[in-house]
Amino acid sequence: MITASALVSTMLMSFQTEVYAKAPETYRVKMETTKGTFYIDVTRSWCPIGADQFYNLVNSGFYNDCAFFRVIEGFMAQVGINGNPEVQKKWRDQTIQDDPVSKSNLRGYVSFAKTGAPHSRTTQIFINFGDNRRLDKYGFAPFGYISAQGMKVVDALYSGYGEGAPAGRGPSQGRIHEEGNPYLKRDFPRLDYITKATIVKNK
Repeated sequence: MITASALVSTMLMSFQTEVYAKAPETYRVKMETTKGTFYIDVTRSWCPIGADQFYNLVNSGFYNDCAFFRVIEGFMAQVGINGNPEVQKKWRDQTIQDDPVSKSNLRGYVSFAKTGAPHSRTTQIFINFGDNRRLDKYGFAPFGYISAQGMKVVDALYSGYGEGAPAGRGPSQGRIHEEGNPYLKRDFPRLDYITKATIVKNK
């Protein structure tokens, strides 16, 4: 029991180190998707806590095979529920503190999604298709930016399912958490995915 307890303790410490590693002041993430490749250029000073969280999520492989499960034309594309429920469960309670909003949610800017509660950001991110600066006052703090060229790939993501259930006919976030990608691939076969996300450059 002592050995097992020590092993669990070591694993928890390792996970905490992974989660709380500090990101470089700037870094680039390569997003390979089913529609092509784009890059997110992250500037830590814009949103330090969010930039650190994103850095650790990418390095852990979290975003690999994640679906763009909520894509609303003219508004935004949302991703960040892992297709393996066990992996998602590991991260879903790793909430982070809010960052002040220093950049606006304009086209190409990337922010963490959150609920109406304070300090509720975890793994989900969204990419702004247009001028969504109305979101600024609700605490959605951009941490990265996608170039005009990269946004051509984002614009091509499948948006036909629209808003998620129950408000729309798109996927239920609750069911993604519980059932993962088998649910999405069966009921929403046209969704696009991040096939691989990697840190490719500390700018």
